[in-house]
Amino acid sequence: MIENNTKIVAILTALPGKASELQALLSDTAPSCRAEPGNLRWDVWQDRANPERFILDELYIDAGAVEAHRETPHFKNYASKINSLAERTAYVVTPVDLG
Repeated sequence: MIENNTKIVAILTALPGKASELQALLSDTAPSCRAEPGNLRWDVWQDRANPERFILDELYIDAGAVEAHRETPHFKNYASKINSLAERTAYVVTPVDLG
């Protein structure tokens, strides 16, 4: 049986001189995201080969939880700042039933 979970994977590469500000934004955002009722996971990984690159790994119970997440004050704060701190590529994905 396949679940209806929705995952977001975002690759965030800090703009020159902005890595510490980016990490601070992610650290400040984490507790509120993790406390959302539809959130199952909200983790940040740092690339060993390029410490300016962070991978944001989010998992929600379904697409509705992602929509609710995007309406929160903490997400809106993140969204208002992220483009001045990093190049961002995000993927919203759902599980594939492999039988």
